[in-house]
Amino acid sequence: MTPTLKRARFKLSGLIFSACIASSALLAPLNSATAADVPTFAVDTSWPKQLPNNWILGQIGGITVDWQGHIWVIHRPRSLTENEKAASLTPPRAKCCVPAPPVLEFDADGNLLRAWGGPGAGYQWIGREHGIVVDERGFVWIGGNADDDSAILKFSLDGKYLGQIGKIAPRTNSNDTTQLGKPAGIAIDKAADELYVADGYGNRRVIVFDATTLAYKRHWGAYGNRPNDDPQPPYDPGASPQHQFGNPVHCIKLSNDGLVYVCDRSQDRVQVFKTDGTFVMEYFYEKKTRGDGAVFDLALWPDPKQTYLLNADGANNEIRVVKREDGSVVGTFGHSGRNAGQFALLHVMAVDQNGNVYTGEVDGKRIQKFKLTSGALK
Repeated sequence: MTPTLKRARFKLSGLIFSACIASSALLAPLNSATAADVPTFAVDTSWPKQLPNNWILGQIGGITVDWQGHIWVIHRPRSLTENEKAASLTPPRAKCCVPAPPVLEFDADGNLLRAWGGPGAGYQWIGREHGIVVDERGFVWIGGNADDDSAILKFSLDGKYLGQIGKIAPRTNSNDTTQLGKPAGIAIDKAADELYVADGYGNRRVIVFDATTLAYKRHWGAYGNRPNDDPQPPYDPGASPQHQFGNPVHCIKLSNDGLVYVCDRSQDRVQVFKTDGTFVMEYFYEKKTRGDGAVFDLALWPDPKQTYLLNADGANNEIRVVKREDGSVVGTFGHSGRNAGQFALLHVMAVDQNGNVYTGEVDGKRIQKFKLTSGALK
């Protein structure tokens, strides 16, 4: 398959670059990267191990890897059908199962280390779980995308409530600095002590807060513009790119060299910014994809240069391996289906320091691990 490429010129650090913007995915290595350099993967069918306590997972709303290499998952217990949670009914309908707590921590071998979450004293739990990140100070940040989920909640590693940004209440608008709008993704800039939010299913922006005081710092929309909530026409792959983000603004990732990568999911594009909101470039993938869109999540490759981006595509149920320097696709893996290694609405993704990929599905209601099989980290 030959990609459609769009040339974009941009200025960064005083230099002029030309970036190839790919609009369709490729099934094999395509450029000068050797086969051994390109990440390839095989599903680990033994991961995770069976959950204790007769627990079962619902839709996966978020997945992340912490500084210890532990995998954190947030799922949606309320998404389970009565048949799936039959043992929890009164009277029980069957031997299995019982909804697991919303937040779970696993090690790389698939052992469950702890689980917690849900309503508690002193705070209101989110209406539909979406997004999780764990920082090196031991704080767990959680978002939600139900109608009144206008907040990010902060917890300790063992589930103690520590504070929040915004509140559980109806969203207002994309320029309100005190409320969020069904936030989808969270990222932490450790050096600057800042928290970035892809905001989100209701709002159309990136918003940044002080990660210690939780004070507002700045926000921006697509192309670094001021966001607005004016009605937009449905996404049209043949039309000029829209100047506002669509909904949802679904993911946000920070690279070591000071770039901010944002998933504009429904418009099949990744937009890249400096940390002050200056627009740098954009990449389109599978540009003919409508509906849910082709850009659900991103993960940065763990080599020092962060050579690659991985792009999770929930509409086409595949993961693209992308060269970060120019956005070109050098490989893909995954396929629609319910067998091991396939995806049923691939939603979120994370990568550990050993190059293993962890995925979470909505329709599949499961998490999977894909082991690195190439020499891409040697």
